Amino acid sequence: MTKPKVLISDKMDPNAARIFEERGCDVDVITGETPEELIARIGDYHGLAIRSSTTVTPAVLAAATNLKVIGRAGIGVDNVDIPTASGQGVVVMNTPFGNSITTAEHAIAMIMALARQIPAANTRTQAGEWPKKDFMGVEVTGKTLGLIGAGNIGGIVASRALGLKMKVIAYDPFLTEERAIELGIEKVDLDTLLSRADFVSLHTPLTDQTRNILNRERLENAKPGIRIVNCARGGLIDEAALKDCLESGHVAGAALDVFAEEPAKENALFGAPNFICTPHLGASTTEAQVNVALQVAEQMADFLVNGGVTNALNMPSLSAEEAPKLKPYMALAEKIGSLVGQLAHGNLTEISIEREGAAAQLNGKPITGAVLAGVMRRYSDTVNMVNAPYLAKERGLKVSEVRHDHDGAYNTLIRVTVATSQGDRSVAGTLFGNDAPRLVEIFGIGIEADLAGHMLYIVNDDKPGFIGRIGTMLGNHGINIGTFNLGRRDAGGEAVLLLSVDQAISAEVVTEAEKLEGVKTVKALEF
Repeated sequence: MTKPKVLISDKMDPNAARIFEERGCDVDVITGETPEELIARIGDYHGLAIRSSTTVTPAVLAAATNLKVIGRAGIGVDNVDIPTASGQGVVVMNTPFGNSITTAEHAIAMIMALARQIPAANTRTQAGEWPKKDFMGVEVTGKTLGLIGAGNIGGIVASRALGLKMKVIAYDPFLTEERAIELGIEKVDLDTLLSRADFVSLHTPLTDQTRNILNRERLENAKPGIRIVNCARGGLIDEAALKDCLESGHVAGAALDVFAEEPAKENALFGAPNFICTPHLGASTTEAQVNVALQVAEQMADFLVNGGVTNALNMPSLSAEEAPKLKPYMALAEKIGSLVGQLAHGNLTEISIEREGAAAQLNGKPITGAVLAGVMRRYSDTVNMVNAPYLAKERGLKVSEVRHDHDGAYNTLIRVTVATSQGDRSVAGTLFGNDAPRLVEIFGIGIEADLAGHMLYIVNDDKPGFIGRIGTMLGNHGINIGTFNLGRRDAGGEAVLLLSVDQAISAEVVTEAEKLEGVKTVKALEF
């Protein structure tokens, strides 16, 4: 088996390359290339490990014909075109926990620097002054810290702030009351936070919803004398409005580690009163850079070698431990998804994925992804679990997931139902021996069959002589039958036949089969 090949295109800890090699990957470390050089090279690689210097553009992705995964050693993925990567079926990962402590500590350092005006005092003291009377700071003890975003990093900042005897409040739509209690903080809305907080620290990604979350109106309506820290992402604050509020004194101080445009060699905030800045140093500690490099290597190697998906931004996570257990279920899900996708006529509008028995106890997201990969193959031959959900969304396909706690006739069952212009169509499958995918029902008719290779699907009247006619017809075309699977609703009613054969079924054979007595539907299938 050919080893997965990985390119490390940005400088990172050399132990990352060692991890790739130990996990069974070939790795090249080639940094500092131009976009044109990267485009010329990337087609040879299955994995691309980056930090912030490499920009993964649509042009890079178009040339990355073998690429399966991009790993960002760090949190921000502004330098990766995720929609294009997803459309090509490329997994995009980051390492959200490797530099969490480092970034949180930098935010706390910024809070203390603002409170005691340390940078300005240092500059003037080293210039030969002794400006003791010009710097009257404030204590942080007893002050209220408002967190905009209380996820991983925000939670760490909260714990450190509580240790400094601050009161912590937070605005985060995803923060539950239980988690707030666990952190020892109070959940509030954004307007309340800005009216009460003495210090504000931002810890949220940059999205359409969070861009300029601190706009001019919110800054002007905030508590007079508020101090603002941003070590998260540039673009969360209206920088021109912040400058005006600093100059008016409404905002007592601001400390930014990130800017809307970086590198920020020029910015309207430079020179504003009580303004502190650092050049995106939030993750810049020796420990953090080692951690994120090792983590991205471990995650990417697990995916390329074992199928584990950790910290992916465009597909469900699937641990290396889960992957072997889920593998047969995902194979079953993809096969029955492919079957229903090949058989359903007209435009698909809704799809329901039901799990019962053992399947209901597993991580359902990868199973859903596998079903969608199978179904969406009717539209494209480059579909996989990454781009299938995006393709389904583009086509307006409504996806629902149902988990049944009760046990049915089978130890495990996955049922896929699609709504079409001709009504609902449903198929179901199980695992034999916990690892062999097997179809057990098709459009309400019980039938047991392996779904593999070239197959012929026929709906016919259940009358004597049909099996002989279809066998003779295939024999006349030199087509050998591998397996023969029958099912019917009632004796003499509608029956289903699934044949596996040793070669592809031509359109000519399909047409001839349609003309046989009693035949209603004929479809050539491929798995």
